[in-house]
Amino acid sequence: MTRAVLSLGSNLGDRAAHLRTVVADLGAAVVAVSPVFETAPWGVTDQPDFLNAVLVADDPGLDAWGWLRRGQALEDAAGRVREQRWGPRTLDVDVVQVTDDGAPVTSDDPELLLPHPGTPDRATVLLPWLLAEPGAVLHGHGPVADLLDRLGPDGRAGAHRRDDVVLRDPA
Repeated sequence: MTRAVLSLGSNLGDRAAHLRTVVADLGAAVVAVSPVFETAPWGVTDQPDFLNAVLVADDPGLDAWGWLRRGQALEDAAGRVREQRWGPRTLDVDVVQVTDDGAPVTSDDPELLLPHPGTPDRATVLLPWLLAEPGAVLHGHGPVADLLDRLGPDGRAGAHRRDDVVLRDPA
């Protein structure tokens, strides 16, 4: 069985609806969904703020490439246009890491870098991930809680929790 950690982001259109689409599409495969955070854009800063979340999902029928293709299909369905690196987008689904029967899957293919580069330095991924999966470990980097602590208060300052935005009904 493969388990994937997916980072979700949206800053165009109905941001919350775009994130909810991913949760709904993955359905029973979803193991955990983080709270939603609003964050300032990174890289290209002249664009709207993002809503970000992390979800953890299990699916025996998907390998790492399957998770990537599933995320890309969801982005396409949301009308994502890839015109500018780090530019505005209706939906961004990043495969942060994948495990196969508990063993880390790594990839140095430029299309699917695993674990996802930059994750150890991004509160927009680490903070929601830790809330979705409190014991989370980023392969090759250590516990997510430790990585988040290393960022310090300044590294987390731009992430504002949005409890008014819920991606899945509590069950």
